[in-house]
Amino acid sequence: MAKGHVKAIEKLNDGVNIYNLGTGKGTSVLELVHVFIDVNAVDVPYEIVERRPGDIETCYADVSKAKKELEWEAKLTIKEMVRDAWKFERN
Repeated sequence: MAKGHVKAIEKLNDGVNIYNLGTGKGTSVLELVHVFIDVNAVDVPYEIVERRPGDIETCYADVSKAKKELEWEAKLTIKEMVRDAWKFERN
């Protein structure tokens, strides 16, 4: 993600642009919690409740513009992301 942000900053001279940075594959909150638990071997307490008013059911980012204009695409997986995030948080 950091490299994608750097690429976007380098394009600032071309005017204002919006880029979606990510893998282009949707991840549910529950899936993210389970991956985090599995990868980091930690317990994350959670409960499943009703969606709040105004919460959207699904949302996916189209990353094709970043790939085309910035020549950037995600190199790491969701597993690597949660591993690195937890390592950063612990330090």
